[in-house]
Amino acid sequence: MDSTYRPKITPDSIASFKAHPVGSDNIVFLGNSITARCNWAKLFNNPLIKGRGISGDLTFGVLERMDEIIAGHPKKVFILIGINDISRNVPDSIIERNHRKMVAKIRAGSPETQIYFCTLLPVNPVFGKFPNHYGKDGHILAVNAAIRKLKAKNVNIVDLYPNFLDSENHLKAEYCVDGLHPNDAGYQVWVKVFEKGGYLK
Repeated sequence: MDSTYRPKITPDSIASFKAHPVGSDNIVFLGNSITARCNWAKLFNNPLIKGRGISGDLTFGVLERMDEIIAGHPKKVFILIGINDISRNVPDSIIERNHRKMVAKIRAGSPETQIYFCTLLPVNPVFGKFPNHYGKDGHILAVNAAIRKLKAKNVNIVDLYPNFLDSENHLKAEYCVDGLHPNDAGYQVWVKVFEKGGYLK
């Protein structure tokens, strides 16, 4: 298990985040490269959305950098994190524990913030670009099952996973650029899921 890895861009990313602080009217998208690669404010035509994604980040990294977000007492936080933990062989139980720690940390520091957890997206090994992420579909399913159980703790669940599946239970090729990251069509699926669920209202 590799829990100590932090992306090299982390310090610069955090400095940039602090230069554009979160406020109580903001909605925050928190995660890794899947979050970092999208301009969420533009995608949803909502200038109040702020992105807090760092490419390559783990649940451990998110836990370390959440204070900046919590201090702003945002209206909502959408969290999608864990696929890089799986790629680095962090046990499912530890990912689940870290997810629960995130919930506890937000509730303690900003109880008025609505918490949303997104299920992890599937991956597609056909592309061959991220071998450490492949052959671990069972772990994705296990982590997603744990995420769905957070509903019992009054956490809102955004179940993205089934919306991205092909007939072989992999990430649909037409929705991604490399077997891991969504393309424009993939992010449009995100929009449809959010519109259907009314998550940004």
